[in-house]
Amino acid sequence: MEKMNRIERGREGEIEGVPMVQSRNSRPQRLLEWYFLNARDLPWRESHDPYRIWLSEVMLQQTQVVTVIGYFLRFVERFPTVQSLASAEEDEVFKLWEGLGYYSRARRLIPCARAVVAQHGGVFPGSLEEMLKLPGVGPYTAGAVLSIAYNQRVPAVDGNVLRVASRWYAYDTDIRLPAAHKAIESRLMAEMPEDARHFNQALMELGACVCTPKNPACDRCPVAESCEALSRGLVEVLPFKSKAKAKVESEKVVAYVTCGELILIEKRAPDVLLGSLWGFPVVDLPEGVGAKTETAYRAVEALLREDYGVELVAREDVEAGGKVLGAATHVFTHRVWKMHLMGFEAAATVETDLPETRWVRPSAIKHFALPTAFKKLLRAAKMD
Repeated sequence: MEKMNRIERGREGEIEGVPMVQSRNSRPQRLLEWYFLNARDLPWRESHDPYRIWLSEVMLQQTQVVTVIGYFLRFVERFPTVQSLASAEEDEVFKLWEGLGYYSRARRLIPCARAVVAQHGGVFPGSLEEMLKLPGVGPYTAGAVLSIAYNQRVPAVDGNVLRVASRWYAYDTDIRLPAAHKAIESRLMAEMPEDARHFNQALMELGACVCTPKNPACDRCPVAESCEALSRGLVEVLPFKSKAKAKVESEKVVAYVTCGELILIEKRAPDVLLGSLWGFPVVDLPEGVGAKTETAYRAVEALLREDYGVELVAREDVEAGGKVLGAATHVFTHRVWKMHLMGFEAAATVETDLPETRWVRPSAIKHFALPTAFKKLLRAAKMD
């Protein structure tokens, strides 16, 4: 890694290869020296390849580094270039992404890769304006790619950087507000040296490893002397972040429909939560209606008949509802699913015009991109 070539010290104490910025004791200089000595060896830091940097930044959104490493390595082994990703099948991308969560990120990978290939000759653009035109690329991802890959002086402000900067400047405005992002970006730009590539990465690294949300290691911080929050005793209360809205809860019957040795699965519509992933038919229960009731049974029966052309085996005890197989709760960013896996028996495996509906053996499920929510439900039912 590049770090290994930068840790030899010259006679005057500076780190060889690190450009001096502002002054020997400036905050950016101290931060850069710390970074070159302490940066973690991560696979996306092995080069300045914009494709690998873009892919890693997409994966790292709301996901821990330790989780991302394995996914990243498998992904670049299968799709080593933006051209190879541009020609990929969506199902294969989702299967590789399976378990990483926040699937909307995966859904935008192929459109972005195809735009880079079709509009930019397979090279990520070097301007902020053009980067922001790419599908799924926002200000942070654009800033990260431009600064890390091309060493452009562009801010890349993620959650870690917001926290670091809020403490540096004792900035007490709600960081959920867009104005707070703009203000912090402006102040960081005033300090950003020519080595924007490593400055932005150093900010991220400091936030991830030292200036953490809880119990920050101020005694190990290379810039503690210039931290306003530390000098004013505000480290534990900054950054200020208003409370998020309460998550919306919903009860659902997840229908495990069998016919002989086969089960019914479907690929969810792309415009719904967990869209383009595989799963089982789902019915939302009205408030106050239990899963094991005739109302729930009739709702599943109607859904299967109208949307899938599937008739259930006639039963006399429908008031008892479906067969309870298991239950699980899955928490998303803004909502909570309380799921009940219920067993139903189909009279026949009807061939439908729906291209995204399949009858498969249970053992074949592993070949489809199944989201964690449904995997959790199968584990609860001891059917995984």
